[in-house]
Amino acid sequence: MDLAESKIEKRAVYQPGASSIEGLPTALQMFHNHPPRMLMPHWHVQVELNYIMRGNVHYRLNGHDISMKAGDMCLFWGGQPHQMDESSDDAIYAGGHLPLVYFFRLRLPINVSSRLMKGEILFTSATDAADVENFPRWVSYAKSGDPAKAQHAVEEMLLRIERILLDPYSMLAPNGMSATDDVEQAYPQSSRSVARMCDFIAANFLLEIDSVDIARAADLHPKYAMNLFKKTTGMTLSKYVNLLRLSRAQAMLMNDGANVLQVAMDSGFGSISAFNKSFRHIAGMSPSDFRRDARMLTQYTLQA
Repeated sequence: MDLAESKIEKRAVYQPGASSIEGLPTALQMFHNHPPRMLMPHWHVQVELNYIMRGNVHYRLNGHDISMKAGDMCLFWGGQPHQMDESSDDAIYAGGHLPLVYFFRLRLPINVSSRLMKGEILFTSATDAADVENFPRWVSYAKSGDPAKAQHAVEEMLLRIERILLDPYSMLAPNGMSATDDVEQAYPQSSRSVARMCDFIAANFLLEIDSVDIARAADLHPKYAMNLFKKTTGMTLSKYVNLLRLSRAQAMLMNDGANVLQVAMDSGFGSISAFNKSFRHIAGMSPSDFRRDARMLTQYTLQA
């Protein structure tokens, strides 16, 4: 099982690109800690579940300013830059980061999963005392070193996510877009097919793979596979492969002495030009500028 434990952040400031969230993009990770303030937005290739156990937090996400308090829970696609810019001193939150291979194994209505992948945010306040006890226990199980406990924690958390839809919830569309329920319906096996594609991509994204390889792994025709993935996730197969590579690359760029060309090669890009173009598209800056800003941020946090 591809399970990794997120760092329990000890400092008040989060360093985008420096954690295992970005560096291990295919691992399911859980957390339970004080929400560290982010000095700059970050992104990752997992669906993120946040449950505010105590205090309150403020997010900048999809053009929205979002405030959440104890008892609130949200679910969103982390592939869009987002920032938790404020959290109260007493705040505690918990949750997980789900690679798409896990997300598309959930028994969610296809219109809900598609809307989440296309940038909508799911909110609910229908939480209770069981959540206060369960989230810390799941993290403890994940840290235990016992594979059976770790697997149990994953299964329980996934079931909890499915249960969100049994209680009142709301969806918030990206700023400038309207929330809609009329997402094109797919066949019941669509999510399973997307999960199989994601599983193959997760195992091979550092290699030279294309849509034909991915479709073959899911026993689908390439054109149908590309259309299904785009309809379900809002992005092309090649974009998702690139996002996995870029997520790994941004973590590697934080390492002392990181060489941009070597990072590009080690992240699965065939050329430095392709790496620079893809990185600039998602991060809004070149890999070299990101490395410079990340190191300046590291120095700032060490001196603070």
